[in-house]
Amino acid sequence: MVATLILWSHALAALLFGALGLWALRRAEPGVPRKPLAAALALTALWALAVAGIGESDLVTKIAEGGRNLAWLGFMIVLHRRSGSERPPAAIGTVYGVVVVVILIALALHIVAVAAPDMTADVTRAALLLRMMVAVAALVLVQSLHSAIAAPGRTGMRPIVLALAAMWLVDINVLSVAWLTAGWPIELVAVRGLAMALIAAAIAAGLQRRGEWPMQLSRTVAYQSLSLVAIGLYFALLALATTALAAIGGDNARLLQTAFVFGSTAAILTLVSSPWLRAWIKVKLAKHFFRHRYDYRAEWLRFTETLGEPEGSAPLDERIVKALADLTDSSSGVLLVPQGEGLGVGAAWNVARDDLPATYGQDWPQAALDPALIVELDNEDAAAAIPPSIRTWEPAWVIVPLPHHSRLAGAIVLARPPVPRALDWEDFDLLKAAGRQLASYLAEERALEALAEAERFEEFNRRFAFIMHDIKNLVSQLTLVARNAERHADNPAFRADMVATLQDSAGRMNDMLARLSQHHRVRTEAPVAVPLAPLARRVAKARRAQHPVEVIVAGDPLAIADPAMLETLLGHLVQNAVEASAPDAPITIAVDAQAREARIEVIDRGAGMSPAFVRDKLFKPFVSSKPGGFGIGAFEAQKLAAEMGGRIEVESSEGKGSRFRVVLRAAGGAHGEVGRAA
Repeated sequence: MVATLILWSHALAALLFGALGLWALRRAEPGVPRKPLAAALALTALWALAVAGIGESDLVTKIAEGGRNLAWLGFMIVLHRRSGSERPPAAIGTVYGVVVVVILIALALHIVAVAAPDMTADVTRAALLLRMMVAVAALVLVQSLHSAIAAPGRTGMRPIVLALAAMWLVDINVLSVAWLTAGWPIELVAVRGLAMALIAAAIAAGLQRRGEWPMQLSRTVAYQSLSLVAIGLYFALLALATTALAAIGGDNARLLQTAFVFGSTAAILTLVSSPWLRAWIKVKLAKHFFRHRYDYRAEWLRFTETLGEPEGSAPLDERIVKALADLTDSSSGVLLVPQGEGLGVGAAWNVARDDLPATYGQDWPQAALDPALIVELDNEDAAAAIPPSIRTWEPAWVIVPLPHHSRLAGAIVLARPPVPRALDWEDFDLLKAAGRQLASYLAEERALEALAEAERFEEFNRRFAFIMHDIKNLVSQLTLVARNAERHADNPAFRADMVATLQDSAGRMNDMLARLSQHHRVRTEAPVAVPLAPLARRVAKARRAQHPVEVIVAGDPLAIADPAMLETLLGHLVQNAVEASAPDAPITIAVDAQAREARIEVIDRGAGMSPAFVRDKLFKPFVSSKPGGFGIGAFEAQKLAAEMGGRIEVESSEGKGSRFRVVLRAAGGAHGEVGRAA
């Protein structure tokens, strides 16, 4: 039953592939190489016919399988030659050529197995291992082909590419089971025949789609393919060596095989872990396989990823050096930044600061560094003008200036890579572009630092302006107290008020000194229910030695506020009223509550203000209607009221006085205050 299924399924596949070969040869599709495709389809048909007619184990069938694989690889090579890629065809041929060599070695082993029956088992297993390696490498190359046609407008050939992947995927499954079980899985072979018939149908669907196949061989796929081929060759060599040791080792064969496997594996791992070897392979592949040394997309993505690492990683200056060093595989680097008229070490990556001279770069004036010139220190002519201190760091290899507009943001000295080489035009172009980009990062960082410093100065100036306003108020208050003391010094009540005023003034001056400190932070306490009547009486009492102040209270209103902020706000308004009033004109503080609002009114009978001044200038900083006024009190009062969720309303008439009304949320009920001020 299984043998019959193998026969008819592979015969059907042979018929379909043969018909497709004739169709492809007669049908002209743009961008599709007809003859290589027809040859691949025809050899696939011959292989399927051989499986159906003479069996899987026959040497002719194995030769047909090798021819089929060679034909499909040749078809893919021709596509690469026609792709219009910037990469030379020789490089692509080399990648595929290694796989072709493995196919030929596997065929040779099958021939040896037929010629030397006593070695058939061992040689057949070695050949089977090589065939598995070919299938894996072919899958990797097909994946590269699929990526090349994944872009919009290039998907017409996707069914054919998927069919190729399916063909080699079926092979790797059959070969893997055969290797593991040391027998040929005839059930899987039967299923393979049906799968090949479906693959032929998929290729027919792909040929119905028109379109070009512009393709590129990516560096990653090239490296991976060669790595897989190297691994396969290693396993093939391992299999051949162990077979030979079994034949000549006698009683010590197993010991020799074990020693060889462990020794060769240790040697391979040692070589692979060597940074020098990896760098050498990368240089050789870039030199001989690709027209351009760099994969610019991959390099720039890595470059920007290094620069954009989140906070908490290395400082920006170190990341700048690392990003540039990664482009050339340099092992370390030093950032030189302007210091005075010369340069100094700003940051170092993979370099201990103690390993650098204390005056590294300081004997190099900034004016002597050409922002457009990259200096290769191994070039004696170019390095002639470099000061001795730069060359004292033995690994120094190249100096990359960082120009930003018309000035120099710094320079980076890179160490030699593990495999030294001379810089070419591509290196210079990439380093110049990267240098300009890094200079912009440095300039932005310096600008942010300058902005932060300016903000600190602005905050200090704003704080100092408030302090100066408070000092002016204290001076005015103490001046009036001193003037009134000449007339009322014998009055005990006046003396008590004067002592209270002096104590209050001393306390406020201490608070001002604390506010000037750079370590001072404004305390924002949780709002509480503040009784307004005691607060108003306390503020009035502190001013009575200076000016008559009366308090009118309706009920016992409570407001949701910060007690200290509210007292400061009220003090500003009362002081402004005092300064705007005649010495004998009393000031009134009225406290009441309406609906959900608590109100404090400061009423004076002074000069008053015009509607235009109230509308346009009253709450602007540094604008005042009083001679010598700072224009800060009303501005700060409005700011404090807003922070407590309230507002200030103003009514004023010229020659009649002003009424400042502070409106706050009333405590209780829906407001849900968290506490009550003592």
